Amino acid sequence: MVDVAVETSTPATQTPLKSAVYTFTSESVSEGHPDKVCDYIADSILDAYIAQDRHSRVACEVLCKENTVVLGGEITSAGRVDHEPIVRDAIREIGYTDRAAAFNATDVRIVQIISKQSPDIAQGVDADKNMDREQGAGDQGIMFGYATGETPELMPLAIQLAHQLTKGLADDRRTGKYSWICPDAKSQVSVRYEGNTPLAVTDVLVSTQHSAEIRREEIVAYVRETLAPRVLRQWFHRDIRFAVNPTGSFVQGGPSADCGVTGRKIIADTYGGAAHHGGGAFSGKDPSKVDRSAAYFCRYVARQIVNSGLATRAEIQVAYAIGVARPTSVKVETFGTGENGEAVGFVRKFYFRPAAIIERLDLLRPIYRQTTNYGHFGKKALAWER
Repeated sequence: MVDVAVETSTPATQTPLKSAVYTFTSESVSEGHPDKVCDYIADSILDAYIAQDRHSRVACEVLCKENTVVLGGEITSAGRVDHEPIVRDAIREIGYTDRAAAFNATDVRIVQIISKQSPDIAQGVDADKNMDREQGAGDQGIMFGYATGETPELMPLAIQLAHQLTKGLADDRRTGKYSWICPDAKSQVSVRYEGNTPLAVTDVLVSTQHSAEIRREEIVAYVRETLAPRVLRQWFHRDIRFAVNPTGSFVQGGPSADCGVTGRKIIADTYGGAAHHGGGAFSGKDPSKVDRSAAYFCRYVARQIVNSGLATRAEIQVAYAIGVARPTSVKVETFGTGENGEAVGFVRKFYFRPAAIIERLDLLRPIYRQTTNYGHFGKKALAWER
């Protein structure tokens, strides 16, 4: 049982949305977006260390611009990892292989600015050094998890569809059938709701990097007639308003054209703005960092509330002090879709201490590259989604 008071909101916040009609929008970015390139490199390095040493402490930050990749951060591990081939392999997997472009897997210059984890942090995190003799939180902060019954994945519809569009672009690019599709892309989906119920998709925006020879009319036709019907499935209809490459051209893309940095797509990584976010990014951080592991666990608990029929929407907030295992607070919100008192009693069954989270979700494994793109939630293979 969690050893901190589990709180709920005051009744004033519990009125469900029964009749309000509104439109909600979320965005996604592809694996070739400059920020996601950085996230994927960071998580690839993290996995390489955890594969050699389960207890590696990794906080890897990445910056990509033109022909340069900068690795920064703090890493303490018994593993011996050569970062350079990992960086090049990650870039190659994403699809940046054209040597005519400034940013390509073969020719990028890699700058490394990495030190070991501060002993002041380690003495609070490591159980054998912690004053309470248990693993403390890797930092202070607040984390949120959310689940909603509006999709089978228990994810908000707008972000789920936006991810399906960007992933669909990548899948089509890799088949070779659409050789003009390049790695960098964005999508945006607007959904009209009545109360908590999604009614229809109203607007779809797709911006995809492309080769110079393709005409914009062909890209528009592909999105409207091929991509959208396939990935939106039952949510596709002929009255959707489409905006496809609205600037007219998107030939220059990726880190060749724009600067990427880890951790800048935290809303696309989570719930598309449908729920609160504590501010911490995920990629490049080992599970001792509660920014990542506690956010995953809050999602896990929120899913259990919805799956148990206690509510159709649930949000969990947890807070920590650095070096302290016991959470500062745990809060439950069901937005008037369930009985908060029952949800609070249910949440008391879960341990939110870092070591318990890591054990329950089996997080000391090289699983993080599969989380990087198209959302950290809503994927069946991940432990916090079961």
